[in-house]
Amino acid sequence: MDRARHLRGKRLLWQADGAPVQVTTLQSWLEVACRRAGLPPSRNLHRLRDTFCSHLAMGGVPMKAIQVWAGHADLKTTQRYMHLSPEGMDGMISVLERGAGVEQQSTRGQK
Repeated sequence: MDRARHLRGKRLLWQADGAPVQVTTLQSWLEVACRRAGLPPSRNLHRLRDTFCSHLAMGGVPMKAIQVWAGHADLKTTQRYMHLSPEGMDGMISVLERGAGVEQQSTRGQK
């Protein structure tokens, strides 16, 4: 059971000694991570939800799946957390362009 500490309850993060991680500890970890990444220090844990949903969306994960993983009751809530990077938008356009190219080629041979 020690190897499956996450099965003990709803908490997912535990200290090395088996104690649950408190919110203040998570906030400290986030602040340190922001500094190390060269970002403005932040203790706003809610920001992680935004990043989580956005990265899944940019990776092509269906919105309904993101909603389930984020624990949102309403899809509109999930949409508020999903932000696409400029690279993600470019990727979307290239998919549309590829689709248009395939369609144009198939209609040329029908004339």
